Amino acid sequence: MAEILPIKAWLYNDTLKSKIEELTAPLFDVVSSRQRELLYQNPLNSIHLSVPSGPNPVQKALETLEQWKSEQVILQDEKPGIYVYYQFFRLPGEHDFRCRKGFIAQIKAYDWSEKKILRHENTIVHAVNDRIDLLKTTQIQASPTHGLYEDPENRLEKYMDEAMQNPIYELEDYQGVKEVLGLIQDPEIITEFLEVLKDKTVILADGHHRLEGAIQYRKEMNGALPEAKWKGFDYHLMYLTNTNGNHLKILPTHRIFKNLAMGEQEFLSELKKWFEVKKFHDQEELGIYAFHKPWSYGLLIGEESYLLELKPEKFDLIPSNYPEIIKKLDLAVLHALVFDQILGIPLEEQRSSENISYERNFSRCIHEVQSGKASFAIITRELELSQVLEVCRSGYVMPQKSTYFYPKALGGLLFASIKQEEFEFDYGAFFK
Repeated sequence: MAEILPIKAWLYNDTLKSKIEELTAPLFDVVSSRQRELLYQNPLNSIHLSVPSGPNPVQKALETLEQWKSEQVILQDEKPGIYVYYQFFRLPGEHDFRCRKGFIAQIKAYDWSEKKILRHENTIVHAVNDRIDLLKTTQIQASPTHGLYEDPENRLEKYMDEAMQNPIYELEDYQGVKEVLGLIQDPEIITEFLEVLKDKTVILADGHHRLEGAIQYRKEMNGALPEAKWKGFDYHLMYLTNTNGNHLKILPTHRIFKNLAMGEQEFLSELKKWFEVKKFHDQEELGIYAFHKPWSYGLLIGEESYLLELKPEKFDLIPSNYPEIIKKLDLAVLHALVFDQILGIPLEEQRSSENISYERNFSRCIHEVQSGKASFAIITRELELSQVLEVCRSGYVMPQKSTYFYPKALGGLLFASIKQEEFEFDYGAFFK
């Protein structure tokens, strides 16, 4: 069902290979403003193409790209390939490394209605428009989105393991994750990748705005280049990982709220109408508390911390427009009750609310609350992958920022051009 193609990738010149750690960039929304500023200080860092800054940033990105090409900062492969991408990581408290195995390829930017790529979140209009403008102007993709496919037989793993024997890059990223990139250019092996994916539905794990931007741009270009069999604007850069036998980890994303209009005691009283509210002994310890029960959360407010557990008899009374499959999720209950029912922010307005922010780092949640910058923080538990898959197949979407797949794919390891003269190739040679 999903058509993928190998990539005629642009990569940093081999003369810069020893500095690749300084040239790659994490996704914009997972690093602090201080870390972003450090990235911007390096004139060759890929962030200048993925998230350009300053006045007229899109034009600046185009000028940077053209300069890098002319000065051979980046060079393009003459023939396309599949880029194998392994991430070795440990979670806090673990001794042994996990390894998430996958590969980077181009995938057709299918409209959601085609149901070949399934999403689990909605997108924010202005963020999508930014992505469209950047893609339209630069015709380059500097960081892959992340998609999941299901292959219980692991038919591609042997080829990927073999490519890892002679990697292009091995580096440690900003998360302490070991990133390894390899390359497959054997046409027969590439054909196997295309064959495996052609019968698969892909579930989008990360990068909803970037993919939405590619979809909208593809629609804008509909009918263009009628003579071209393979059109660059039809495709999108994606990192694809198998859900079977892979170390896929979803971390929780906590909620921070600013400018609480009511007093703390009044807020707690409102919470008690829906939740069992139990005082917790230590704010610092709440970050490692195991939330075993559904619809349970931590609360940081002032100098105090609490455990919140939905009263079972209250579930059927939750006023929600969510369908049943979504309504039973922890975050759906949280958004319907705390932000909508108690604080009076309708569900459709919560995505754009300036008072609600999202934070995966527990320590930052404590800092924001204790410093007075935030009124309170809600500590959430992680989703199970099975829940994400179930929601995606249902056709519904989750509340915003429901998932944080760890680790994030790194930007700048390679660049994929959709500019037709750079994209052009007889890709038919890779199809059976």
